[in-house]
Amino acid sequence: MKALIVGGTGPTGPFIVNGLIERGYEVTIFHRGTHEIPEIPPEVEHIHGDPHFRETIDAALAGRTFDLAVVTYGRIRFLAEALVGKIGRFVGVGGVASYRGYMDPSVLSPVGLKVAVAEDAPVVESEAELRFAYLIAQTEQAVLEHHPTAAYFRYPYVYGPYQLIPREWCVIRRILDKRPHMIVADGGLTLFTHGYAANLAHAVLLAVDQPEASAGQLYNCGDESQLTIHQVIEVIASAMNYEWDIISMPNDLARPARPYTMQETSHHRVVDLTKIKNQLGYADLYPVEEAIEKTVAWYLANQPERGGEIEKRLQDPFNYTAEDRLIAAYADSMQRVAAIPFEVQTDRPHPYAHPKEPGQERDHRER
Repeated sequence: MKALIVGGTGPTGPFIVNGLIERGYEVTIFHRGTHEIPEIPPEVEHIHGDPHFRETIDAALAGRTFDLAVVTYGRIRFLAEALVGKIGRFVGVGGVASYRGYMDPSVLSPVGLKVAVAEDAPVVESEAELRFAYLIAQTEQAVLEHHPTAAYFRYPYVYGPYQLIPREWCVIRRILDKRPHMIVADGGLTLFTHGYAANLAHAVLLAVDQPEASAGQLYNCGDESQLTIHQVIEVIASAMNYEWDIISMPNDLARPARPYTMQETSHHRVVDLTKIKNQLGYADLYPVEEAIEKTVAWYLANQPERGGEIEKRLQDPFNYTAEDRLIAAYADSMQRVAAIPFEVQTDRPHPYAHPKEPGQERDHRER
């Protein structure tokens, strides 16, 4: 059996490649060749070309056929067209940003996504509303039109090795730099679905193993359990044996938190995994705490360059002087706010009546 993987060197790629090899596939990866990674075994064939344009796709794959294609990279709608008649089965990977309100919670009423978002929730239907999300949604439909038996996955934020925008590095570097505190927005209580690379690859491979059950299906995927931003920071700090203060500020003020919350608001963005669990039997290979610890260990061993390409993509300036000024100003303002008299009743008795004797019409609190 021959399998083509488009991509293969990103976060989930090595797990998919090696998972297919374990299943007996002869694997070829099609990617630009701009970086190679040691996790790809030497027996894997590499086709170097650009998977973003129909002409370069056709040139790279001319005369080739495969039993399976797992498409995780490039312009997938063009790849779906180009692979018609060249493959037995198509498995594709897109993203959760196709959901209406995922990128812009204000378009929904009430504002923000419901928790959790199932696969049949509305997607963005017009380019005028949000072009990026609209194209993701249109790509999903293009795949299923060209390959009716395809399985298609909506990836959430992926964490693990080789992430191009590793939000964990925002935390790890601050600990390495021995920062005494870190700013979070709104208590760091925001939830949004993440998926460890090995867990997401496992989800994709379940569709490979169960072609009939997954035929023509769209799937949410991600870790079974989700941690808040605050909890993620706690797990990272614990993995690095570090203690510091987590400083909560209102979202509008917590500007240093933007790079690791990866959104402008504090709205939740949690997807429902019921379908993939029921249809394909999905369960995490790695619990979330262990997955984060593995991610921390990898980035400690493979630290991004300070001020380099990854930090530029994160758009985290690591401007500690400004962070300290912001924390000091916020602490001063909180002191002034706390000085404003405002009494709040803290002794709240149980609301139900508690009579002391049988037949008592009212209890001692006149309830």
